[in-house]
Amino acid sequence: MAKAVVVATAVTAAAQFLTPAAAVTPVGPDGGAAGAQWAATHDDPQVYPHVNIEWDVPITMGDGTVLKANVYRPADASGRPIDTPTPTIVNMTPYTKLGSMIADSALSVPGLSDALVRAFRDLDLTGTPFSGITDLTRALGGGLLRTFTVDRQLIRSGYTQVVVDVRGTGFSQGIWDLLGAREQQDTLEVIDWASRQHWSTGDVGMAGISYSGLNQLQAAAKNPPALKAIFPVVPSRNPFRDLVAPGGAIGVTFMPMWLAAVNGGKLVPDVASLIQGRFDMNWLASRMQDPFTFVDAFLEVFLQPDIDALSPKVRQLLDSDSPARLSWETAPERITVPTFITGGWHDVFVASQADVYRRIPLPAGQKQMLVGDGYHISNGNESGRPGLPPRMDVLQRAWFDRWLKGIDNGIDQFGPVTMKQQGGGWITAPGFGELATDAGGSDAAVIPGASAEYRRMYLAAAPSGTGGHSVHDGSLFTEPAGPDLLTVAPGLTGLCSRDAAQETIGIVSIIDACGKDSRIHESNGLTFTSAPVAEPTVISGPIAVRLNTVHDAADGYWSVTVNDVAPDGRSVTLSTGQLVASLRTIDEARSTRLPNGDYIDPVPDLSLDTRQRTEPGVPVPLDISVAAVEAILQPGHRLRVDVYAGNFPKGLPITAMMIDSGLRPQHLLLDPAAPSFVNIPVRGNPGW
Repeated sequence: MAKAVVVATAVTAAAQFLTPAAAVTPVGPDGGAAGAQWAATHDDPQVYPHVNIEWDVPITMGDGTVLKANVYRPADASGRPIDTPTPTIVNMTPYTKLGSMIADSALSVPGLSDALVRAFRDLDLTGTPFSGITDLTRALGGGLLRTFTVDRQLIRSGYTQVVVDVRGTGFSQGIWDLLGAREQQDTLEVIDWASRQHWSTGDVGMAGISYSGLNQLQAAAKNPPALKAIFPVVPSRNPFRDLVAPGGAIGVTFMPMWLAAVNGGKLVPDVASLIQGRFDMNWLASRMQDPFTFVDAFLEVFLQPDIDALSPKVRQLLDSDSPARLSWETAPERITVPTFITGGWHDVFVASQADVYRRIPLPAGQKQMLVGDGYHISNGNESGRPGLPPRMDVLQRAWFDRWLKGIDNGIDQFGPVTMKQQGGGWITAPGFGELATDAGGSDAAVIPGASAEYRRMYLAAAPSGTGGHSVHDGSLFTEPAGPDLLTVAPGLTGLCSRDAAQETIGIVSIIDACGKDSRIHESNGLTFTSAPVAEPTVISGPIAVRLNTVHDAADGYWSVTVNDVAPDGRSVTLSTGQLVASLRTIDEARSTRLPNGDYIDPVPDLSLDTRQRTEPGVPVPLDISVAAVEAILQPGHRLRVDVYAGNFPKGLPITAMMIDSGLRPQHLLLDPAAPSFVNIPVRGNPGW
């Protein structure tokens, strides 16, 4: 009872210090006066002057495994932690809290750190061939690092932040369970532990990016009583489909880099404990037992040529109903705590983010989504300026103030969907694919609304006059044409493509000719281009491509992109999809169709037990899902669909399937009786 009184008094005092006299209603993508207020609340001097850190705090799990956490608490002028309980923010990370500590320290050097952040935000290479560098540096200055590590301003305002090495990583004991059932149970136990500490009010939020965003969704779907709000940055609801094997092809760039980084980090010992004679031998034993988690499975799919000889470990990953696969798939329908999702149209997890937002059964405001035109490591690069969204750390602070402290700051009136419209500017909308407003708050007639409709645009061999640089310059028509048979072969131009930029989490995007212009990639693909649009035309929502294919072998690998082609010929990829031909069986329970039977979101089963080899010379229809977009084609611009035989370096089929394909050329049959088409959501009058 006494603790409750102390808590209530402290929270009330903090709220009076931080809350404006009256909440201002946010207007537009930058939040208007409310957004400026959130930034001032975050950046101005806080209630407490210092941060106290308790290193390597042991948290014992139900099975006896000990996880290690760094606990960051607000501190007084002498550096002593305050006695007043505070809400707690938990970050479960596989990237080691040692890494978080180093990044936090770099951000906390007085004077120097602020100057460096400003320099990152102000660096502008726009107009040069390397303008993509600007996207990356501005993300560093846009609050992304504070959401990855810890936010000292947040802590000084009256929060405790707990950063925990997940089981089997960093200094924590155990075998890394990689988002599995045991790791998810650990997260629930950590939340419960944090809620019961003397420095906690009992109210817990979760923060973090990527993996630490994904495990937030996993935890929220299980509804632990102490969890009150989450702020997942670039999360996924299904990492197997998004990253490990999208369309059935293994991610051969990001995955090995990521596995090397996490496995390398988990082998770094606690040197301080070693020097002090208290080294954890259980930690060492678990690392020796499993030093390179999942590396063996990754190597096996490329070293084993016989699909029947794959190990049980690999085969369960290639079974959509296996416990491993099912444990990775979050059910957003079960999430009941306020959730703010941030993502990017070219993030490796983009296929999940809008889908998660749509599925969460919360009213607008309690769920929010912010999507920029960026990659995994450039999230928040467009922020903190008039007309642009507030910085990531500012939004996170406002979100937790609202849902963990009860401060009426107006954040629940923001958005609720705030997004960069590809080909246009930043907009807000009441939902994804619904009527939106521009930055000034007025109705924007060309922005997607209820009247948006799916329409077929058919792939035709007739030249458009715009794709002479490609293997074949075809057209998009409103009626099917043909018959024609076009051939495309595997190649390496994908090394310079938006998919390569996506798979390298944005690194390749520093070269504009790869990240912002697809013509190099298109030199080894088939292009199908529409007539120019007569007026602004919005493309909003998930896209499906139907290809009528013919193979010379027992398998194939297809990739498609949907592009915006400018009058000067520049071809900008809006979204992409891919599919291994033998894994074409669609999981109807997960897929979405229109009333006429056309798919708008065909989800392949991606299982060995439903695999169907192709028969040489026999046409095979493939339905390929293209991640949802929000884009606007300006007058004079054209819609284009590119078709490729492969998608290296984004993915490769496992070796057994590549052997079946023989890496042979692949054929696209354009037959009016069985047409190939893109099913695309359009609003406006393109004049096609």
